[in-house]
Amino acid sequence: MRPGAPVSGVDDLQRRWYEPGAGVPWWAHPISALYGCVAGLRRGLYRRGWLRSTRLPVPVIVIGNLTVGGTGKTPLAIALVEALHARGFKPGVVSRGYGGAVHSPQLLDANPDPVQVGDESTLIRLRTGVPVAVGADRPVAAQLLMEQGVDAVVADDGLQHYALARDVEICVVDGVRRFGNERLLPAGPLREPLARLREVDFIVGNGGEPRGHEIPMQLVLRDAVPLAGASMPKPLAAFTGKRVHAVAGIGNPMRFFDALRASGIEVIEHPFPDHHRFTQDDFGFDDGLPIVMTGKDAVKCRAFAATHWWCVPVSAELPAWFFDAVAARIAPRM
Repeated sequence: MRPGAPVSGVDDLQRRWYEPGAGVPWWAHPISALYGCVAGLRRGLYRRGWLRSTRLPVPVIVIGNLTVGGTGKTPLAIALVEALHARGFKPGVVSRGYGGAVHSPQLLDANPDPVQVGDESTLIRLRTGVPVAVGADRPVAAQLLMEQGVDAVVADDGLQHYALARDVEICVVDGVRRFGNERLLPAGPLREPLARLREVDFIVGNGGEPRGHEIPMQLVLRDAVPLAGASMPKPLAAFTGKRVHAVAGIGNPMRFFDALRASGIEVIEHPFPDHHRFTQDDFGFDDGLPIVMTGKDAVKCRAFAATHWWCVPVSAELPAWFFDAVAARIAPRM
């Protein structure tokens, strides 16, 4: 949603999830109860084996969350893939390819099209260089990774996708917004009840103060990379004290805007819906100011970017012992 645009019903409902004391529409409560029953029934069918989970010949690490919207799953997936590679593994990534047009299983090439295979999977492929497969049927998509010789599979945003058996579950929590009003969809942001946290192997807290046994994670802005032209990357400090148009079509755009402000940059906010399919018309800024955006958004804008457009990638920083612990969990299945 652009600044000054009217608030939609969906935007207003999501605001209420995280606003202390705010109520939600009456109709959301019975739908939430029905949602909880269906989700619980589905989970129970998998537990009892009445719905089949496919176990791969290599270990599977699932990264996901309990809430809708962005919590930092994709940056964590990239960091985990890099850490596993540094520890001698040959990881691959399987994803739904959300936002892409392709539904049948597909292995991404070296220059994937985010319109076809989704923005997050494209970003992971370009950042890590490891094999990435997408598809609505994740077990079948993951089989494509086996043909590439991977010895560990990272499932991005796969916590609720029980058709793929897993060896390690990692739940990412927004350390600032937490779980909002702690209600199930659509009365709240939860995909599953909070009790689900007791079943996962690791809980990662993105930002804020970690609680209990949460592993702390910080998203760190890196050098700005030009989307077009022959310019070299710039330190983010080169934008300190300057006004920029900041574009973010992610689950929580304010996290990106706040991080830029923390670096001393004067931000003109341009939030868009998560997975927004950008076109040239979305960038009608004729004042010549720099345009900066997230890596997830940049992969969709490369074809029509101008020389004053910049990508500001983020890296997830976590304790080394966390990656060691994950590697130790999957080692017995190697």
